[in-house]
Amino acid sequence: MTDVTGASADVLHALFHSDQGGHEQVVLCQDRASGLKAVIAIHSTALGPALGGTRFYPYATEAEAVADALNLARGMSYKNAMAGLDHGGGKAVIIGDPERDKTEELLLAYGRMVASLGGRYVTACDVGTYVADMDVVARECRWTTGRSPENGGAGDSSVLTAFGVYQGMRASAQHLWGDPSLRGRKVGIAGVGKVGHHLVKHLLDEGAEVVITDVRGDAVQRILDQHPEGVTAVADTEELIRVEGLEIYAPCALGGALNDASVPVLTAKVVCGAANNQLAHPGVEKDLADRGILYAPDYVVNAGGVIQVADELHGFDFDRCKAKAARIFDTTLAIFARAKADGIPPAAAADRIAEQRMADARAGHAAH
Repeated sequence: MTDVTGASADVLHALFHSDQGGHEQVVLCQDRASGLKAVIAIHSTALGPALGGTRFYPYATEAEAVADALNLARGMSYKNAMAGLDHGGGKAVIIGDPERDKTEELLLAYGRMVASLGGRYVTACDVGTYVADMDVVARECRWTTGRSPENGGAGDSSVLTAFGVYQGMRASAQHLWGDPSLRGRKVGIAGVGKVGHHLVKHLLDEGAEVVITDVRGDAVQRILDQHPEGVTAVADTEELIRVEGLEIYAPCALGGALNDASVPVLTAKVVCGAANNQLAHPGVEKDLADRGILYAPDYVVNAGGVIQVADELHGFDFDRCKAKAARIFDTTLAIFARAKADGIPPAAAADRIAEQRMADARAGHAAH
């Protein structure tokens, strides 16, 4: 079934009637000349312009692309609120295979689409897009972050993303074991790409024992070559989550890592990683709590990157960003304390704190 626009009805239903609804604006973008097909979702501008990356991915259907944009945009509202940023949440997805479909013309057309929103949405990198791509987008759109240092940007945001996850791990250790040190702790990292390989270094520098896996053999080999001491590799995530004596599990690849199959067999006592949307569905956070596994909410601990790209809008200063990312330690501890006080899982506690900040901002706007 389709409506008058030819859009499938389930897409429109998702916008206006589902739990994922409540978005302020969703823009469907098409540029025939370049082949651009994109969805820009703005969930909230209560705290300021919506900020979130651009994902370039070969979605099976348009409906799947819209659903992903809605989910990710909503997640960004919470992430930006918990990171203490004056930004709401937004996300864009470009439909296509970045290896095959990405061209300069397409990125420029996309830049014009973002620019047409007049600053309501600020974009950055995400899965399938890189600093070089943002440099191209920025030629048509001043509301672009995650650019190269040569173009007034901050460069690779995965450096601070990894630093923030590391701070989340330290907070988890403090909460669970009474000491933030990770020396001698066994940490498993699934995905040692953009963020994961920086995380390995933080852990080794502190004397942790690291176990890694990645779907790409060359990514694993690179880590083993760089760090012959202190790192072991296993075949896949299935094996990693069952490693004996594993204390912290860090999912750093795609979402949905915590699900009905993985949670029951997880040997780690803490889950703290860089991947977005780690909980495969509502209820998984309770399953973790029931097993006595401490979950550091993904959007809280992986906020280092968004802290970095937001700072670009004010003239980038790495030390200022790193100081802000270091506060992820305190924010994570505050969430664990709130979870304990309210008798709810940490994911629910983080949501409550973020929702309160957004509600306070909306109330402030209404008062004016």
